[in-house]
Amino acid sequence: MGKKKILIADDESNIRLLVSSMLSKDYTVLKASGGEEAIDIARSQNPDLILMDILMPKLDGYTACSTIKKDPATKAIPVVMLTAVGYELNKRLAKEVGADGYITKPFNLPDLLDTIGQFLPSS
Repeated sequence: MGKKKILIADDESNIRLLVSSMLSKDYTVLKASGGEEAIDIARSQNPDLILMDILMPKLDGYTACSTIKKDPATKAIPVVMLTAVGYELNKRLAKEVGADGYITKPFNLPDLLDTIGQFLPSS
């Protein structure tokens, strides 16, 4: 069976690169530099999980998450917000738009893998 696919949506290329290098051994990593691209990739590639930044230009992570969760073709994909914004209000808002999880930057690899494992059990 092929590797599970994880989409990283973050406008900072160094974050995309960092997360990709952490995960590429065990997962196929897809990358998006913004919310619109994340929605397009979610529809065309059907990833198993999306790691979504909140603060992105043009289309923010809340809007992108909401769009993905309202689309019958992509609504079952777990979305985990991966963001530097750690306020309770932001966590509640993320949940309201359909996010399944929330990780605050800076994060470490064990925490990231633990959160991913909650949505993608080892096969």
